[in-house]
Amino acid sequence: MIKGAIFDIDGTILDSMYVWEQAGELFLLDLGIVAEPDLSKKLSNMSMLQGAEFLKERYSLKLNVRDIINGINRTIKDFYYYNVQLKKGVERLLKAMQESGIKIVAATASDRRVIEKALGRLKIIDYFDRLFTCNEIGAGKDEPDIFLAAAGFMDTLPNETLVFEDALYAIKTAKAAGFKVIGVFDASSFENTDEIKQISDIYIEGLDELDGINSLF
Repeated sequence: MIKGAIFDIDGTILDSMYVWEQAGELFLLDLGIVAEPDLSKKLSNMSMLQGAEFLKERYSLKLNVRDIINGINRTIKDFYYYNVQLKKGVERLLKAMQESGIKIVAATASDRRVIEKALGRLKIIDYFDRLFTCNEIGAGKDEPDIFLAAAGFMDTLPNETLVFEDALYAIKTAKAAGFKVIGVFDASSFENTDEIKQISDIYIEGLDELDGINSLF
């Protein structure tokens, strides 16, 4: 019997992954500069510092590197504060789970402030009993710590707990720790779709597919 659920936020609850991929382009656009078509691909393997140095040199920016980093972070923050939207079926699923007596928490690799702001603006924050962040836990989702802490808070065993995730590495971690995993499609994980389907207990294109929620729990 399922007693608790742990939701990833970016790419599962929020349609937000693309802002991380396009942060450089959006930052340049704010400066009135149109980025080269493959900029996101070039930046994907760079650290924030490396990316800022690359942008400064490539686009002859007068800003110093620290200002570029701050500008990119501000672009991301503003997206969460004012623009990010829910993925389909989110509120209906959360409401159904809450009405079924299932405990609900969130587990995110993102900053607490931007996530709480987004969930509050979108009026779903009250569905979550608690928000766990990788930064506060001290480990990423390549380690089970955040999932185990969330289950511990809910007083549920891993096999009594659903984990909703879109990222392959996090799905592998949760599954290896004994959780039941629902893999959720996101365009950012498209190339890993086949493996995600294979590992997950259930795979869905979107949370709106879970209309028959009572049959799952």
